[in-house]
Amino acid sequence: MPHSPGNKVVIRIILLIIITVCKPLFAQDSISSIKTDSSLHKILIPIDSIVKRDSIVKRDSIVKPPAEESALKSKVKYSSRDSLITDADNQKVYLYGQAEVKYEDLTLNAGYIELDMKNNMVFAKGRLDSSGKEVELPVFTQLTQTFNSHEMTYNFKTKKGRISEVITKQSDGYIHGETVKKDSTNVFYIDKGKYTTCDLEHPHFYILASKLKVIPNDEIVTGPCVLVINDVITPLSLPFGFFPNKKGRKSGLIIPTYGSSPSQGFFLNNGGFYWGYSEYMDIALLGDIYSLGSWGAKTHVNYVKKYKYTGSFDFKYSDLKLGDPLTKPPTSDYSDQNNFLINWTHRQDSKADPGSSFSASVNAGSSSYNRLNSYVPSVYLNNTLQSNINYSKMLDDNLFNLTVAATHSQNTETKEIDITLPQVAFSMNRIYPFKDKLSSSPKWYDKIGLSYSSELSNSITTYDSLFLKKSMFQQMRNGFHQSIPISASFNVLKYFTLTPSANYNSAVYYQTISEHYDPISRKIITDTVPGVAMENDFSFSANLNTKIYGNYQFKKSYIKQIRHLIIPNISFSYRPDFSEPQWGAYKKIQDTTSTLTYSKFQNSLYGVPPSGPSNLISWSINNTIEAKVRDEKDTVNHVRKISIIDMFTIASAYNAALTQFQMQPINLSGRTKLFKHLDINFTGLINPYQVDAEGNLVDKFQFDKNGSIGRLTNYSVALSTSLKSNSPLSSTSGKPGSTTTSAPADGSGASLSNGNPSFYADFNIPWSLNMNYNFVFTNPGNAPTQETQSLTFNGDVSMTKKWKIGYTSGYDFQAKQLTFTQFNIYRDLHCWEMKITWVPFGPRQSYMININVKSSVLQDLKLTRRRDWYDYQ
Repeated sequence: MPHSPGNKVVIRIILLIIITVCKPLFAQDSISSIKTDSSLHKILIPIDSIVKRDSIVKRDSIVKPPAEESALKSKVKYSSRDSLITDADNQKVYLYGQAEVKYEDLTLNAGYIELDMKNNMVFAKGRLDSSGKEVELPVFTQLTQTFNSHEMTYNFKTKKGRISEVITKQSDGYIHGETVKKDSTNVFYIDKGKYTTCDLEHPHFYILASKLKVIPNDEIVTGPCVLVINDVITPLSLPFGFFPNKKGRKSGLIIPTYGSSPSQGFFLNNGGFYWGYSEYMDIALLGDIYSLGSWGAKTHVNYVKKYKYTGSFDFKYSDLKLGDPLTKPPTSDYSDQNNFLINWTHRQDSKADPGSSFSASVNAGSSSYNRLNSYVPSVYLNNTLQSNINYSKMLDDNLFNLTVAATHSQNTETKEIDITLPQVAFSMNRIYPFKDKLSSSPKWYDKIGLSYSSELSNSITTYDSLFLKKSMFQQMRNGFHQSIPISASFNVLKYFTLTPSANYNSAVYYQTISEHYDPISRKIITDTVPGVAMENDFSFSANLNTKIYGNYQFKKSYIKQIRHLIIPNISFSYRPDFSEPQWGAYKKIQDTTSTLTYSKFQNSLYGVPPSGPSNLISWSINNTIEAKVRDEKDTVNHVRKISIIDMFTIASAYNAALTQFQMQPINLSGRTKLFKHLDINFTGLINPYQVDAEGNLVDKFQFDKNGSIGRLTNYSVALSTSLKSNSPLSSTSGKPGSTTTSAPADGSGASLSNGNPSFYADFNIPWSLNMNYNFVFTNPGNAPTQETQSLTFNGDVSMTKKWKIGYTSGYDFQAKQLTFTQFNIYRDLHCWEMKITWVPFGPRQSYMININVKSSVLQDLKLTRRRDWYDYQ
């Protein structure tokens, strides 16, 4: 039909009649319902596509009007498990059963959700199950924040919301609130809130505040607040509070531990300031102060640069006043001791500079600092402080190695200090100079290899009271040493291995000594002679060894086989007598009665050339014995292997260059394991010569006297065992700092008590016991025999699933008393923990009781009671 003007009028009249007749159908409530049994419906509806049905067309026009302008920037995604109902007239969607709504970075899950597209609102609450219990309560998640609540309302457009009866996790803490409001900047305002680190729905403790303000990734601010423990309001209250709500470091004050000491008075310990300087460094400044005058200061620095290095630095100083300052000598016990300690650790990352490395481990300070200030047994019982700073560089495709180092060793008992600075070492790895890489038939000399090592060093031995004084530098020793070992290895007669070798050593010193006898004072006078001097020595040796296997089979026995491995070894070494005049290393002086020999290199850094000839023939026999026994548990082989003797060695030597006492003592050593848990190590020394009535050696064999191979001059036996329960407890304390009562996902039932290794409690092991026993016997022949015994033991036992008791002790058989003894008692209190350290007797008698929150966020919420060792003096 042609589109004439008349036809258009007719069409319009027909459409007008249809609209007039059908309008009541469009005007009535029109609700479409979709119900399913199991399928999950997902509907994606742009907000701007929902238009009222009674405004599709105008009465005077058939042109479709433009859609309303979208109120939201993104689409709303929603789904439900049970049913979904849409109300097109009111622009609402009702979701039932495991309902979920997603909008940009927001996710809402609940049993029931109501979407209001017209007003850009969403409402959520739980649903009742068949027993009438409310389940599927709303869970609101936005980025890293999650809120569990009873009911909640949220506006997509303004990004504001209201939540009732909320529980949310913020950093390491949890917030409970009756009513929560959220603004467009994601800041939450909570009325009648609770802050806690306990993860239970009804927490064991919390900080109750009338108002809370939660600023994401920043802090939590409260109004007047009070501490509530087990629903009991405590007197501990504050007018306001600030809690960190940001992962990573944050600067702030460190609350000290307070208390009182009978000998030191009232005190504040470990208080100060933490400065999170940057992502590469943080600094903690701590201090101790006592009302009776003692004080201390500590600085701790951590630094790290990814793929470059990591390290830490500590400086500690203490001014400890003990005793009564009003008493007068000689009865006064007052002392004022100033001590310091420096710790530095540094490690270069292997990726920073391949082929080179730098590391440092410095532990130096006053000899009495750890004894007076440390509470860790392994620290204050140790009498040695050691340091090492080392730089090494590989050169020429790892053929050469250059090392520059500085070392320090300090004995806190004798106060002696050994310092080596610098120590420069250069070495070459083993090379084969005669080997022809292109030859297809290797020659015997291709196996000859040599290496090289040298060292330039400067060393000082002094005492801490003379440190950095003029006399200290007068004790300086220095020199240069180098060594060239040459060796080769050959197969001889198919079953033997022959290894000849030669070794050359040389040392250069910048001063020597000269001695002469003074007839007036009748003393030997030692003078220092400046100037460069060199000493040399060398030696030759050859070693021959093989392996012998012995197998013993048993047909009808529990033991199926015994295997015996024997490794005999015989060697010969030669070294000339470097005390002979032609070598120039030794000199002789004459006093009134005799001729004395000395070396001009005495007291030198690398020692003196060996004196006395050596044509030494050495031998040794190593033995290992294993057995295979019947094992019904092994369904494949029906046997299992056990070790009878792990190692048993007999060794001795014969020096043909000596005119007497040519036979050397016989050395015995071995180790084995019994009952799978008992380790046994033993050593012995047998002297083949007799002694006279005064205990002096006589050049006669003991065999000629009584038929024995010699006299047992000393021996030692060491027994050690480690036992533990094989049945773990059914539940554990959780990971370090955790507030859960179930076992962690990784299976570890350990609690480290905020990183304190002294209180490592592994609840997976109900009990453990470690014991070490040592016995040493000495019979020198010219002195009374001596016997020394020592016994040490440690372990722990889980009294219940939450109680752990650890112990460390020992027994002194000479003094017939217990050695240092300590008990560590640990109680897991879910979100809290209790630690007790008790030394019941001895010079370190002390105790400390600490009850604290596990989480580091509230680490200052603790109660400490202690008595130090000096309080019992």
